[in-house]
Amino acid sequence: MTAHDLVLGVVIASASGVLIDSSPKETAAPQQTASGAVALPVEGDLPSFGGATLWLNSQPLTADGLRGKVVLVEFWTYTCINWLRQLPYVRAWAEKYKDSGLVVIGVHTPEFAFEKNVDNVRRAAKDMRVDFPIAVDSDGTVWRAFGNEAWPALYFVDARGHVRHRHFGEGDYERSETIIQQLLAEAGNGGVGRELVSVAGRGAEAAADWASLRSPETYVRQRRIERFASPGGSAPGKRHTYVAPARLALNEWALAGAWTLGDHAAVLNEATGRIVYRFHARDLHLIMGPAARGTSARFRVLIDGRPPGAAHGTDVDEQGNGTVTEQRLYQLVRQPAPIADRQFEIEFLDAGVEAFAFTFG
Repeated sequence: MTAHDLVLGVVIASASGVLIDSSPKETAAPQQTASGAVALPVEGDLPSFGGATLWLNSQPLTADGLRGKVVLVEFWTYTCINWLRQLPYVRAWAEKYKDSGLVVIGVHTPEFAFEKNVDNVRRAAKDMRVDFPIAVDSDGTVWRAFGNEAWPALYFVDARGHVRHRHFGEGDYERSETIIQQLLAEAGNGGVGRELVSVAGRGAEAAADWASLRSPETYVRQRRIERFASPGGSAPGKRHTYVAPARLALNEWALAGAWTLGDHAAVLNEATGRIVYRFHARDLHLIMGPAARGTSARFRVLIDGRPPGAAHGTDVDEQGNGTVTEQRLYQLVRQPAPIADRQFEIEFLDAGVEAFAFTFG
């Protein structure tokens, strides 16, 4: 996922030349001391949250006011599949350790323009049970204050206000929770114990099938267009009737019907437009929404030309039917093993849809 043109994918370079990898990181493990604790050097002071445009679930919080608490700061944006898969752990830690001195703060820095809409953030937070304090960072000011690089990102802050560890991307959950326990113990909050949370994510929150994942995040837009296979190429910013080839190579995609391929999204101008993508992954998601607030659009999903059946995602039924009602990530495919190359097709039965990006898991 991206913010202000910082792009996260399986491995995708941004327009600004920054390369960020949102798959699980092989970060250097903190060294253990003779006592068995993890050596966590001071990496700086907790930056200011003063740039937040609004707070949800809390009054505004400050670095000074948080002294004496262990703080976990999580950068997120609500359509990011990588954050969605991390969320069950952060949610569980917030609940388990709230009475032991842990404060979890979610900094929502948006990627897409619709994620700057506070009503959308409120709805997403409610739907996804994000009950801890949220700093709405619509201008990216807090992101820049932290010098952050990715979603999701975790910053571990001790009770004296020092950043002691950071982690970018998914995974490494046992080490992260162990660090929380250690910082709480350092703060004098005894009795935390070493037992770790047990988490089983559901729907889009389920852990990715990394061993089978062969498809990268793909943006459905003119800016940085990649692997676009409609004959004749794209017609940037213009209403154009596209045709999809009968078969695509792996990770190619195409449009069919009357679309406007803009810098930020593909907009469907007439009903029965289609998007086709040949992918290799257990899960396929599409970030999309109605072009006009308060409207909706019906769609139908096919896999290799047939209804998905048991391979349907949470946002479609076995016949592949679904409805776009709001701007968010839709899970359209969760296929059972064996995982193989598949040709995905979504046909919109109504006009007025914006499609932004495919993600996989």
